[in-house]
Amino acid sequence: MEQDVESPAGIRKPKLPKQAREDLPKQLAKMDKAKKIQRYVQKDGKCNVHHGNVRETYRYLTDIFTTLVDLKWRFNLFIFVLVYTVTWLFFGLMWWLIAYLRGDLDHLADGQWTPCVNNLNGFVSAFLFSIETETTIGYGYRVITDKCPEGIILLLVQSVLGSIVNAFMVGCMFVKISQPKKRAETLVFSTNAVISMRDGRLCLMFRVGDLRNSHIVEASIRAKLIKSKQTKEGEFIPLNQTDINVGYNTGDDRLFLVSPLIICHEINQHSPFWEISQVHLAKEELEIVVILEGMVEATGMTCQARSSYVSSEIKWGYRFMPVLTLEDGFYEVDYNSFHDIYETNTPTCSAKELSDMASRARLPLTWSLASKLSQQGLPESEQEGQETKTIPENEEKSQTAERNGDIANLESESKV
Repeated sequence: MEQDVESPAGIRKPKLPKQAREDLPKQLAKMDKAKKIQRYVQKDGKCNVHHGNVRETYRYLTDIFTTLVDLKWRFNLFIFVLVYTVTWLFFGLMWWLIAYLRGDLDHLADGQWTPCVNNLNGFVSAFLFSIETETTIGYGYRVITDKCPEGIILLLVQSVLGSIVNAFMVGCMFVKISQPKKRAETLVFSTNAVISMRDGRLCLMFRVGDLRNSHIVEASIRAKLIKSKQTKEGEFIPLNQTDINVGYNTGDDRLFLVSPLIICHEINQHSPFWEISQVHLAKEELEIVVILEGMVEATGMTCQARSSYVSSEIKWGYRFMPVLTLEDGFYEVDYNSFHDIYETNTPTCSAKELSDMASRARLPLTWSLASKLSQQGLPESEQEGQETKTIPENEEKSQTAERNGDIANLESESKV
């Protein structure tokens, strides 16, 4: 009895349709994007941190002024209109209540009756009188009389509270408008950071610039390395922050930001990049956060601009293109080349390995010989024997040379 059995060689893989084959590279690109490092600070300076499960929300109300300033514009304007409207309605209700309790509304047609407020005949007119009182418009049609002591007291209370409300809300709006956050929009950072040689040393560099003619006063720059670490005791510290020296000891971190400047971090033994090479950098999950601070020249308020660089945005073996040129009587900055970089010859090893090679090149001959033998993998005992052999041989050669010189001197004296 025969059975239809498919052999493994006869099985064919299903052929993908054309649309699926074209979409495959796009899907792979999306997967690669999904594998990117989650930023701690966005490129535009916004911190990618959300506070959740905050139970002590009353702390926001203790500093209500800052809370209102930090709100978005739509909420801020809504609260601004709401506060004034509620205040006018409340005092309008109070004026109507005084007129109702005194019986002014029942004697509207009585010319002999002296009301608390002239020409107040309902809630709408009381509301309008409240607006006129608090905003000090004073049209003159509705006027408080001297026969109403409770109205005089209410007038004093509304005037004082209205002044407080005006000072609070107008001050809040003024601070909201004059915030220097938008000033940071004209402070730009280079898209990439670069690593290359400068003055014989490996350096990490990025560029900053100011697009406005009004300068940032007392500008200073600092940088942080954001990288998770594990201590020797096994404790895991997520997003550990490490200072990156950008000239704190020499004063280079204080900037005169008139034209774009290249900020340089020398990679030495105190640098967190001391043992990182080009290959290791591509595998590292790190982020460099740069912070530029200073005072706005026009307002005197402190301004802060931030940006960040992940490992894929740090280009090894590149330099920045020059952007400053000398024209007829002035210097011109070409911001079209602000983010441009070009490739340069740079060692791919780490700064530590580069320093070790330079130190070995400066060692004496016997030390370099020993290092060469150690690189060839000779045992330590043979290396020590080799070194001890070289020293007696040199001593014997010097002694024989001295003897030959003495014999030559005696022969010359005998001939004389």
